[in-house]
Order: sequence, then structure tokens, then C-alpha cells
Amino acid sequence: MTSLDAHLAATAPAPDGPAPARRSRVSAGNTRVNGQPAFVLHSYPYKETSLIVDLFTRDYGRIAVVAKGAKRPLSKLRGVLQTFQPLSVSWSGKSELRTLIDAEWVGGMLPIERTALLCGFYLNELLVKLIARDDPHRALFDHYIATLNELAHDEPAQIALRKFERALLKETGVAADLKRSTTTRETVDAALDYVVDPEKGAREARVSDVWPVVTGKTLLDMEREDYADPSTQAQSKQLMRFLLAHHLGGVPLNTRQILIDLMQL
Repeated sequence: MTSLDAHLAATAPAPDGPAPARRSRVSAGNTRVNGQPAFVLHSYPYKETSLIVDLFTRDYGRIAVVAKGAKRPLSKLRGVLQTFQPLSVSWSGKSELRTLIDAEWVGGMLPIERTALLCGFYLNELLVKLIARDDPHRALFDHYIATLNELAHDEPAQIALRKFERALLKETGVAADLKRSTTTRETVDAALDYVVDPEKGAREARVSDVWPVVTGKTLLDMEREDYADPSTQAQSKQLMRFLLAHHLGGVPLNTRQILIDLMQL
């Protein structure tokens, strides 16, 4: 386990801790699941030879499993349960903490390295802190894979992260409407300035506003996932930082601060 994995483990909710505010849409699941596509979000020691592993799965969402004996030197799982590696996993149990039966590396993806690796840990921390357990998000799972591929192929990190942040808020049902004014009910005007109420959506900016002010063009660009304009990149960065802080309820993002320090993302 890397030092950053350990840092995430210290700040992430424990498997038997309180669930995120959003209510889970499904129950604990089947007694046994075989060959489920998954990624490791983070892991931490459990007893002397085992690990607790937080998995993001395609069909079951985020789940916690105990990987018995995974810390033993000759354990097959020891080298498999790595972050950002596509896996096929099997588990059993109905409780919140299942038992991992098997995990196999699937392959087919380039590894992410250097600064992109920190971006990957940022994605994982967002998922741990904003996704309720046992809440399936298949579209978000696909978006996560696409974002890792973009980072691995040296696509601009600022653009890849903004698209993922927006997709995450949409998938969790808390994304504010960016394309329509909540006061006029009309499509936002590209030439006007707006603020975004995290609970309601965009409205025309006022002199007294302390929320980030962005242009209507930036909001429309974000809806189209068009981040070619440097102004859109800069304004969307501030806006998404504000919206995420609201939905995290003040819980800090450790990897976000590292990225700010390194890249000014």
C-alpha cells in the first residue's frame, strides 16, 4: 500500500462507519457475486495478514471487502489489489463488509504515472467521499475508466478532471442546472455573468454575491463538455471547487490540495 493510499485510508469512512448522506438505492446484494469488473479505490490493513479493500464495481457500486491473507508474502492477492488496475473480482456475503473470494487482473489499460497518478488518487477520493455504498453507478464506472485512459494518454488533466467532477455530481443527483437561469427560466446568456446556487442552479450575478462569478459562456461550455477556451478552464475550476466543497459538507479533499500545490488545478 502506498503512502497516499494510507493517507486516504485515514480520511475515508470505515466500512462500519456512517453512510454518506445520500440514501442507498439497493440492499446489501447477493450472497455471492462472480467475475465483477472493479477497481480498487483504496485499502488498509485488517488484523495481521488481511486487508480491507474499498472497491468500485460496475454493477454494485462501491463496496467493502475483506481480503483474507492478502498481506502474506505468497498471497496471490498481494500483487493484484492495486489501484487503477482493471480487475475481475468475486466475493460472498450480505453484510456491509463482504469476503473477497478472488481477484484477477484484466489488463487492457495503460498505467498512469507521475502527476497523472495524483489525479487518479483525486478521482478515488471523490468516489470514496461522495458515493454511497451499494449504490450502482454504471455510467459513472464507464466515465471513470474513460478518465483514467485520458490521463494515461496525457490528455490535459484540467479538462479530464472537470468532466469527471461534473459527471459525478450528475450521477449522484446533486448537479445544479447550468444551462437555464433559475430566475428567468430562460437559457443562460453567454454574454452575462452568473453564479450557481449548489441546490438550485444558475442565476444572474449580483454585486453582493460572494460565490464564484462565471460567464454564461462558461456554463454553456461545461454543459457541452467543451473546455477549449482557457477562460472556461479557469472559471470552471473555481466553480467546481465551490460546488464540491458544498456537497462534501466542508470535508477537505486531501489530494485536491496536493494537486493545487503541484499543478494549480
